[in-house]
Amino acid sequence: MKKALLFHGGGPTAVLNSSLAGALSVLQQAGVRTDAAICGIAHVMDGRIKTIDTMDQAALDRLSRSPGSAIGSGRDHLEPEDYRLIAKRLSELGYDYVISSGGNGTMDTTVRLAGECGKLGITVTGIPKTMDNDLSATDHSPGYISAALYMAASCREALYDLNGLPIHVVVIEAFGRNAGWITAASALAGTVDVAGPDLILLPECDFDEDAFLSRVEEVWKEKGHALVVASEGLHYRDGRPIVEPVFQVGRSVYFGDVSSHLSQLITRRLGIKSRSEKPGILSRSSIAWQSVLDRKEAFECGAASARAALDGQNAVMSVIRRLSDSPYESSAGLVAISSEILEERMLPQEFHTGFGVTDDYLSWIRPLVREDELGQFTTFI
Repeated sequence: MKKALLFHGGGPTAVLNSSLAGALSVLQQAGVRTDAAICGIAHVMDGRIKTIDTMDQAALDRLSRSPGSAIGSGRDHLEPEDYRLIAKRLSELGYDYVISSGGNGTMDTTVRLAGECGKLGITVTGIPKTMDNDLSATDHSPGYISAALYMAASCREALYDLNGLPIHVVVIEAFGRNAGWITAASALAGTVDVAGPDLILLPECDFDEDAFLSRVEEVWKEKGHALVVASEGLHYRDGRPIVEPVFQVGRSVYFGDVSSHLSQLITRRLGIKSRSEKPGILSRSSIAWQSVLDRKEAFECGAASARAALDGQNAVMSVIRRLSDSPYESSAGLVAISSEILEERMLPQEFHTGFGVTDDYLSWIRPLVREDELGQFTTFI
């Protein structure tokens, strides 16, 4: 019997387990025994492997709707020699296929592992996974739509709260180390009754403290309240983060509290009441705001990567290809994992302005996050 090993890398998304279900579905149908490397590929070396291929359709559906990573995930740093040793161990254990799910760092791990495993007759493929949406070669990554929906819907609710008690400035912090895709999605929060957000601060734009405070004060004088959405990765023109990271090892960064810093700036410098909110992992673990489209595309990407492995296509990653906007249609394709794919994809210049986003960005995201998903509310103010 053929054997496959699945593993996850990096932070979970709301649909990571849907990709897992897609891969499992294909492998089970092919009669392949499927195991998981619990909490990442590095743990193959200490035997943390579990068989996971006895799931019926109901169990697969439940898996697709489960938050976090059902097989664990990891951020272990691997040296060149580690890849050779892991490949050797995988061969000793009799694996024919290895399928990963992850973002830029994990896909780098995947292509390096594929190089060593290919020498031993083991096929390695990857499934894109990043709520930050910073993987290249795919229209968007599984996990992004759900994160965008959470951010837009949460900001819409905050806007209505502010509209009902317009006494302060609220600063909401969004995930996004270098790319502002999640932060930008907050632009969908406004309605015909309640406009906003008032400022959207992206890591693609250098932060200017005086310009920021001037704009906040301008909005405050006009409306008496404001909603600011800021990326955790905000930095000054010289590249320094506006709040020093609490902890950093390689690509793993625990950012300082940007929303709290900005809120305190507003209160101390402008004398305006302000408060900060930081959804953090709630924005990636919420199944209540899991997008149906995101879940479907994640499943299809998992299935496509599993089929590619069975076909012997080494070092490839599944991608989402947008076929049309109205009606929205997409398909799962495959690309070779290359240095170009591993480059972080930032929000393009035509998608953003100093304190907001453009119509081009809104046209790009609206087929993914529909207005009827965000909640329809009533106000008399």
